Amino acid sequence: MRHFVTLLDISPLEARYILKRAAKIKRKLRQGKLHHVLAGKTLGMIFDKASTRTRVSFEVGMYQLGGHALFLHSDTTQLGRGEPVEDSARVLSSMVDAITIRTFDHETVQRFAKYSSVPVINALTDLTHPCQILADVFTYEEQRGSIEGKTVAWIGDGNNMAHSWINGAVSFGYDLKIACPAGYCPDEKLLSAAQALGAKVRLSDDPVSAAEGADLVTTDVWASMGQEEEQAEREKAFKGFMVSEKVMAHAKPEALFMHCLPAHRGEEVAAAVIDGPQSVVWQEAENRLHAQKALLEFLLADKDAKHTS
Repeated sequence: MRHFVTLLDISPLEARYILKRAAKIKRKLRQGKLHHVLAGKTLGMIFDKASTRTRVSFEVGMYQLGGHALFLHSDTTQLGRGEPVEDSARVLSSMVDAITIRTFDHETVQRFAKYSSVPVINALTDLTHPCQILADVFTYEEQRGSIEGKTVAWIGDGNNMAHSWINGAVSFGYDLKIACPAGYCPDEKLLSAAQALGAKVRLSDDPVSAAEGADLVTTDVWASMGQEEEQAEREKAFKGFMVSEKVMAHAKPEALFMHCLPAHRGEEVAAAVIDGPQSVVWQEAENRLHAQKALLEFLLADKDAKHTS
């Protein structure tokens, strides 16, 4: 039994296998072929944060795999009334085959996984967003081939997505250049741990320097969910960190632009960039579905089912 709390819970070979399966699963879907490898399986989805892409991709994904997804908002469960995480983990894992959790505190998912008897998937915490990085790397490789040895530029907040790109440098072997304003750099402990595993990461406070020669430029909102009260303060701190046409001009001519969405045009990214020819944000969003189906198959399907479809 495996959990997926961070990308580093699976090996680089396993991460590669999941992306290979995602491509095959996507082709089958486009051909109209059914792939009910999870028939009879149930996914419990615990959400503390609002969601569009994460909720829809997991619910539709389970349906297309022949299983069922059960949406559980914390406001309508006993977790929202103070039931200990450990108790909820024991009870829910006795009734479903896997659990996704989208919440604030990363420790909540870690505690839940410790007491769960079924796989637990991190569907986003304030520390990491590992499902998104699977979709992002899958998208890049669909468009440009292997990401190994390529240069990725992250511009903006040192948030959960920056952390996921850092972990991805371990799993997928790209070079990562991060540009953040002072005081908004990635978590030092997470960065050091990834570097100890071989991640090639460079930090700066210059978006143009980070974008120079990049194969992929990516960003996120300046104020994530739960940080709305910091919006005005962050707008001042992040002035000059917009991914503009000028910034993209320093990347390679064939460079792609990504954003995990939702996006604020005119803040972290210019409309001309996100809506321009280098942007693959819509493909990236769709690929959440295919990458997560491959992840669910990896965690839940038996070996024979994985390799016969």
